[in-house]
Amino acid sequence: MVALPSTVPVSSGAALATRLAFFGAGFTMAAWAPLIPFAKARLGASDAELGLLLLCLGIGSIIAMPITGYVSAQKGARGMVLLGGVGLVVLLPAMMLAQSGLVLGALLFLFGASLGTIDVAMNVHGAEVERRAARPMMSGFHAMWSVGGIAGAGSMTAALTLGLTPFVAALMGALVAAMALLFAAPRLLRAQAPVSAPAFVLPRGIVLLIATLTAIVFLVEGAILDWGALLNLERGLLSKEQAGLGFLLFSITMTAGRLAGDRLVARVGAFRTLFWGGMIVLAGLALLVAGPGVVLAMSGYLLVGLGAANLVPVLFSAAGRQTVMPPGLAIAAVTTTGYAGILLGPALIGFASQASSLASAFWGLVVLMMAIVLTASRIARV
Repeated sequence: MVALPSTVPVSSGAALATRLAFFGAGFTMAAWAPLIPFAKARLGASDAELGLLLLCLGIGSIIAMPITGYVSAQKGARGMVLLGGVGLVVLLPAMMLAQSGLVLGALLFLFGASLGTIDVAMNVHGAEVERRAARPMMSGFHAMWSVGGIAGAGSMTAALTLGLTPFVAALMGALVAAMALLFAAPRLLRAQAPVSAPAFVLPRGIVLLIATLTAIVFLVEGAILDWGALLNLERGLLSKEQAGLGFLLFSITMTAGRLAGDRLVARVGAFRTLFWGGMIVLAGLALLVAGPGVVLAMSGYLLVGLGAANLVPVLFSAAGRQTVMPPGLAIAAVTTTGYAGILLGPALIGFASQASSLASAFWGLVVLMMAIVLTASRIARV
């Protein structure tokens, strides 16, 4: 991160700006989820074709992440937060006008690059705000991502249910994110002095295990975001306009879990948080895939959000404690590898769905999540 003089206190405005950046990014990404079935129907794309399109989003984000980390170290995070935010605001409604798979793929690539840019930059900015404030703040920042997710998925689902066209609904969502960005811009910290830092370091040893587990958790989150609405349609649970309800419920319990997460981990410890969190996610996935009726299926989304809420924070804490790699490099490697799960993983869900069914692909997530339960004690010993 760009170093700021230790004698200059961080302002409350900088903390507010960070929260707004997290909110805007979470809002925009979640707003995309209920729009996916409309984009798919507009192009007449198959599950495999949609998987390829979503792969474009993941590739764009993964390419942008290490570049953003390097630029933020040299020039400061402020400019990259704004660049990524503007990209999200412009591209969300633009994607709903795409007339071909090629155009949508290009827009998704840019959307993913914008998401990767603001994601890394706002975490770098948040880490500096937290350091300067000399008190824990990152959980609150990430909770604002979840709050944005609830607002984005909820408002988009409501707009579509009320009969707004996908483009108009997306435009309204983009305006909300733009307002958050405009309010945050003058309050973001400015660069003072460049710091030399590598863009990315490959994880090794226990860090490789932590990165793999993080990728699995993010893969589950990405599957809920990108495929949850389509799974609800495939099972005949909800109409197309209401299919995003599952992600909304998931976001609500994840937010509640994150807000209470620091106290929970301090009370029950890392092992119980990972083990029982993983078990709750497994139960939730089983319900949303096979639970009879809408109520039980929607309860599955609630359980997945609750169980997954504190898995990644515990894994990131373990990455900071391990001694195989310097903590800063380990966290950077886990972040990029983990986000590969949420951005590239959903494309694999599409291929698996094409080969069998979307429900079968989600059962595959159940198998992967077993790794969290089976390795909980190993991570807790770090």
